[in-house]
Amino acid sequence: MRCLIVHLKRYPLTLVCIALTWYLCLMRVPNTPFDDFENADKWAHVLMYFGTCSLLWFEYWRSHKSGRVPVSHWLLAVACPILMSGVIELCQEYLTDCRSGDWRDFLANSVGVVLAAAIGQAFRK
Repeated sequence: MRCLIVHLKRYPLTLVCIALTWYLCLMRVPNTPFDDFENADKWAHVLMYFGTCSLLWFEYWRSHKSGRVPVSHWLLAVACPILMSGVIELCQEYLTDCRSGDWRDFLANSVGVVLAAAIGQAFRK
């Protein structure tokens, strides 16, 4: 329980973004003016995961003052969002009747995660 409270204090914006991501990815998609723009949803996926993971890195750097990031933290910060993305795509495919899982969405999500990790490290230096 103590660990949960610590994470809620250290990563509040990231956790809100994660909850919002789950909601947005499982709700019925409304029609938008961007529907005619080819691959608009892929750009949205990249930006959504880039934004969430950028917040994760920002909150990480804020709560950990040392400049060195353990390898285990890097793996968690990259692998967990990518894993979550895969689970969401599977949920869209098998648990909803209004969405479908898409490997290209999974790839776009992964690109957003990796970009955030790379840029987060560059800005930290």
